[in-house]
Amino acid sequence: MEIIISNNANKPIYEQITSQIKSMIMSGELKPGEAIPSMRSLAKSIHVSVITVQKAYEDLQRDGFIETGVGRGSFVSAQNKEFYLEEQQRRAEEHLQEAADIGRTNGIPVEKLMELLKIFYEEE
Repeated sequence: MEIIISNNANKPIYEQITSQIKSMIMSGELKPGEAIPSMRSLAKSIHVSVITVQKAYEDLQRDGFIETGVGRGSFVSAQNKEFYLEEQQRRAEEHLQEAADIGRTNGIPVEKLMELLKIFYEEE
């Protein structure tokens, strides 16, 4: 499992770890039931504090992406894709609400906003 940490990113390191592991799970690179590295092992391999990895794993467990058992380690949870998709839809809704508020406040027609969304969505 390869995690790449950027010191220049706007995200805290634990969030970078969390989002990359979520992405690996969603893409199928990490399969349900598959073991993920121990906190200590991952921390050592990416040169960060064990506490940073612990925070990432706690978030992943809270969000249902991994399951952790004392003495067993951490494994990819079997039920995670639906939750992740729901989480991403909620994030998109927040941004769309903001765009709608800006459009309404500034007199931008809804058709123009929809056209812009379509352009952005279809960009590569």
